[in-house]
Amino acid sequence: MTSSTAQSAASGGGGNASQPDHLGHVIFITAAAAMGGFLFGYDSSVINGAVVAIRDRFDIGSGALAQVIAAALIGCAIGAATAGRIADRIGRIRCMQIAAVLFTASAIGSALPFALWDLAVWRVIGGFGIGMASVIGPAYIAEVSPPAYRGRLASFQQAAIVIGIAISQLVNWGILNLADGDQRGKVGGLEAWQWMLGVMVVPAVLYGLMSFVIPESPRFLISVGRTAEARSVLAEVEGSGTDLDARVAEIESAMRSEHKSTFKDLLGGRFGLLPIVWIGIGLSVFQQLVGINVIFYYSSSLWQSVGIDPTSSFLYSFTTSIINIIGTVIAMIFVDRIGRKPLALIGSAGMALSLGLCAWAFSYKSDVAGEISMPEAQGTVALIAAHAFVLFFALSWGVVVWVLLGEMFPNRIRAAALGVAAAAQWVANWLITVTFPTLSDWNLSGAYVIYTVFAVLSIPFILKWVPETKGKALEEMG
Repeated sequence: MTSSTAQSAASGGGGNASQPDHLGHVIFITAAAAMGGFLFGYDSSVINGAVVAIRDRFDIGSGALAQVIAAALIGCAIGAATAGRIADRIGRIRCMQIAAVLFTASAIGSALPFALWDLAVWRVIGGFGIGMASVIGPAYIAEVSPPAYRGRLASFQQAAIVIGIAISQLVNWGILNLADGDQRGKVGGLEAWQWMLGVMVVPAVLYGLMSFVIPESPRFLISVGRTAEARSVLAEVEGSGTDLDARVAEIESAMRSEHKSTFKDLLGGRFGLLPIVWIGIGLSVFQQLVGINVIFYYSSSLWQSVGIDPTSSFLYSFTTSIINIIGTVIAMIFVDRIGRKPLALIGSAGMALSLGLCAWAFSYKSDVAGEISMPEAQGTVALIAAHAFVLFFALSWGVVVWVLLGEMFPNRIRAAALGVAAAAQWVANWLITVTFPTLSDWNLSGAYVIYTVFAVLSIPFILKWVPETKGKALEEMG
């Protein structure tokens, strides 16, 4: 996936620090590309509001439910693995447009399924779009961003993801209220959960339309010989003091010398892969094994499983999404100030404490004659601890892992190593997603003990193996 080495080409050598003549336009271009991140977050989280209704509509158990929820992750893995090659062949913009079509089709199909397997297929198609957006958005943003603003503009992708998560929960809550608190209540001839899944067609179409008004990546244009167009785009996004001939020559030189990494380049070391690749895999896996996606995929059903009414459970899902946004903003402010490792350590410690409190509180869950409840004190602790967990994750691992994965690998293996790390992340995400309903039925408190253990184990992992990349040029990694 040569597109993921965009940061190397765009920042390599002596990139200049000129301020763009039209910074607002550059921000618009970045925001348009980050709409893929918005859809990534929206599609990943919107299923949260439909979990209980899907279980009831198709009369399925926890195992089958988990497979449907996790089906999107299969598409994510395929989309992420193929997006780079697609983008290198037909361009970043065309890749965005394909993703927009997939999102749109998935939204319509998921809202109108005639069988459980049909719903799962549309989830996979939507997942393919998520996977493509997760790769192409950051690559495109890195390639069009002026060097002096690259870090801040790159953070738009993560900000868009968490905003997408929050908006999906707000929309779900609004639809549930229209249906009088019943996920299967009728609104305009469809059940509430169908509207929840179908509304995504609006941002999907908007994403597709916006892709027609932003320029193609100058790196791709140069790669296919359209140098004049590349100069025009560079003039559009970089300051008037930029030496366009030098910038084009710089990108051409970087592309000529760039080694197109393959999986073979990652082999070596005592355990099959190079140590730095294992560290990248470890970061990806730990990010998921702390259970963060349980909150975003299952929080409404989680709160209902401990006795909270549906409308309140949807409201709590929305408030955790707002906390997620706040934490992400904190990370964006401090990731370049205090460094990647300190932020990750703060997050790990906070997550371990929060998850431990959740595990303790959920141990007081009771089921008397089918009436599920928790003592008021433990219920309050669970709510506060769950919000704290999301905050500590968002201000640390939610942002830091993506920053580290983009920076820590040597140029010669960056593309292949990123692909392996991303694949590991999707696999770990799938594992957590598919096991939670069964773990919850077995012992909800026990599930959170497992997530707590992984949060604790992430601390020595950071201290011993994760490199600090703050203030280093990409070319220094090696």
